[in-house]
Amino acid sequence: MQVLHGLPKFDDADLIVGIETADDAGVFRLRPDLAVVNTVDFFPPIVDDPYTFGQVAAANAMSDIYAMGAEPKTALNIVCFPKGKMDIQVLGEILKGGAEKVREAGAVVVGGHSIIDEEIKYGMAITGVIHP
Repeated sequence: MQVLHGLPKFDDADLIVGIETADDAGVFRLRPDLAVVNTVDFFPPIVDDPYTFGQVAAANAMSDIYAMGAEPKTALNIVCFPKGKMDIQVLGEILKGGAEKVREAGAVVVGGHSIIDEEIKYGMAITGVIHP
């Protein structure tokens, strides 16, 4: 991507996949037999049902980990929510759908971050592991 052209380069022997490849996720070697794989994905609803939207968003984020050949381990929720303009129960259903999809993959939700926004958006940052 042209926008990435001016960003600083990170030269580290343990950086296996970095920003310059515009890949599905980044990969960083922790030791000879273990690397972490990180990705983040979020977007506005693409289905009407909040629970299903949460599941789709979580599956989409984890798919980047799987695309790198890794196993998802932890997830962080990313939420943009129009406070006062939408029933908070909608957010609860989205988060529940995401959490249940993460549990199905054998990973855990460890936290997240939320902001007030005009439009609801949801996704996850996922950390996985792989043998480099």
